[in-house]
Amino acid sequence: MLLKQCCAGLLLLASPAAAQDAPASAPAAAYSRDTPVEKLASDPAAVAVLNKDLPGLLTAPEFTIFKSMSLKQLQQASGGDLSEVDVAKAEADLQALPAH
Repeated sequence: MLLKQCCAGLLLLASPAAAQDAPASAPAAAYSRDTPVEKLASDPAAVAVLNKDLPGLLTAPEFTIFKSMSLKQLQQASGGDLSEVDVAKAEADLQALPAH
């Protein structure tokens, strides 16, 4: 009996009427140090933050090489050129942006 009720509930959820009643999807999560740089570079507000907090990052000749990396990965691979403090500041500013 429980299985029959469960399957009926799944059918109801899968029906087109149920899809129309579903709430709109929630906004995407805030940016973080784990967001790929290329995703940040596609948002003008995030670009402004990166240009302010990490000047030269988006215009570096190596951009095409590291664009798929996150700020966290870049910081770890930078050999100290990109400090934890700088990444933390950029992350805080990115998280303060409106939902995207």
